[in-house]
Amino acid sequence: MSMKILVIRFSSIGDILLCTPVIRCLKKQRNAEVHFLTASKNSALLSNNPYLDQIISCPDGISACISRLKMEQYDLVVDLHKNRKSTLIGWLLKSRVVTFDKLNFKKWVWVNFKFNSLRTKHLVDRYFDALSAIGLKDDGEGLDYFMNPATTKFALPAKYNVLVLGAAHFTKRIPSSLCAAWLDASSLPVVLLGGEDVATDGKKLEASHAGKVVNMTGKLSLDQSALVLQGAAFIVTGDTGLMHMAAALRKPMRVVWGNTAPEFGMFPYYGYNQSIRFESSEVIGLSCRPCSKIGFGACPKGHFRCMNDQQVIPW
Repeated sequence: MSMKILVIRFSSIGDILLCTPVIRCLKKQRNAEVHFLTASKNSALLSNNPYLDQIISCPDGISACISRLKMEQYDLVVDLHKNRKSTLIGWLLKSRVVTFDKLNFKKWVWVNFKFNSLRTKHLVDRYFDALSAIGLKDDGEGLDYFMNPATTKFALPAKYNVLVLGAAHFTKRIPSSLCAAWLDASSLPVVLLGGEDVATDGKKLEASHAGKVVNMTGKLSLDQSALVLQGAAFIVTGDTGLMHMAAALRKPMRVVWGNTAPEFGMFPYYGYNQSIRFESSEVIGLSCRPCSKIGFGACPKGHFRCMNDQQVIPW
């Protein structure tokens, strides 16, 4: 009889995509029935994933959710969120729970005292370190993103680059002046991606670079954004969810790091069976960086040098 396993991860696009190697390996290596508990807004990210048997959200609160989950009688809970809510759910289900080391104390020490004891080990690798307790191994195939095959297609240049403007936090976004410099340095037309929060920036860049820019900010669904990324020759992006989507689509990219750093373990993850060009762009030696493991609505120092001092190269 196969195991019935619940994987827990709430949060953002990138966080969910980083769980996909675990989902795939649980299904293929353990022949498990895999359920995934997440926030309702994330369901679309996984709705076409063939390795998932069920996606569960908790729109009616945790009590109703626990009652539903108890009926499933899970053999194992894989807690990839590891906060108070996910810990409580695992405890109340009275199933075996496997979780991982978030390294939050080491991150806090680096952010607050600028002493870095982190090894540059990806979060996905730490997931699999923990899951070795049940014999699960990383298959080396990287992240997954499965698009709806009926996703509407649209006309784009025959060959183009992509510049991602958006990010959940301002201090992870590439500022407009730096975006303009990246546009100037591109040898190809550039498609701009991002949400409604950067639509005004997208319009300004489109106007200042008429004929070179296709502005798609605030206009696309996730699957449509994935289609754009899939067709790109190269991608420049900040530390954002579309960075992880591009990695899932096996695309080469340059990541422009602002207040965060790749040592936190959230850089593009291709798996060890992939050979794909990935470059990091960082301002090294700033005494204030990293200033947060997540991000801020504005630079705490006011100068935003971690972005404004970046070097732009031809692409």
